[in-house]
Amino acid sequence: MPPKGKGDKKKVDPAKRNRISKWYPADDEKRHFTRKYRTPKVAALRKNIAPGQVLILLGGRFKGKRVVFLKQLKSGLLLVTGPHKINGVPLKRVNQAYVIPTATKVDLAGVNVSTVDDDYFARAKVQKAKKSEEAFFATAQEKPEEEKKRIAEKKGKQAQFDAPLIQNIKKVDQLKSYLSARFTLTNRMRPHELHF
Repeated sequence: MPPKGKGDKKKVDPAKRNRISKWYPADDEKRHFTRKYRTPKVAALRKNIAPGQVLILLGGRFKGKRVVFLKQLKSGLLLVTGPHKINGVPLKRVNQAYVIPTATKVDLAGVNVSTVDDDYFARAKVQKAKKSEEAFFATAQEKPEEEKKRIAEKKGKQAQFDAPLIQNIKKVDQLKSYLSARFTLTNRMRPHELHF
């Protein structure tokens, strides 16, 4: 065999080249999350969701409830309402990943939700009182005047949005009872055969 010169390259066995490394990171090793963009892109509205459509909520306090979709907000979340008088669901924001769209639609004539945006749902910052014995044994904290005003204003707006919507719902047979009924699966139902 001739002696190796400076220009000769070291040959690597192909089996060693494709071999998996013996070292791998531990499960509990912290990985820093890096976002590709400064702000996340707003999710596009799903093709099978349109204003006035009845959606079934899949998570949270109101899971299983049927709600009416009003519009998509700038944040990408969906603005929905029960209406509150029919099934107790207030005007709220929902991620579209947690809803099932149905074939049922409600007429939105007379419903104006152009004034509602993400700022409508912003909460007022409450300053925490210093920890003391009296505060520890206090039974209930009273809400500040600003918070009380905001809640009263929201109640008024809720009624304002729901009034024309309830009138449109009453025009359709059995739609009120459909919206007030909670969606549930029973042991005889086959989810893959259901048509919403």
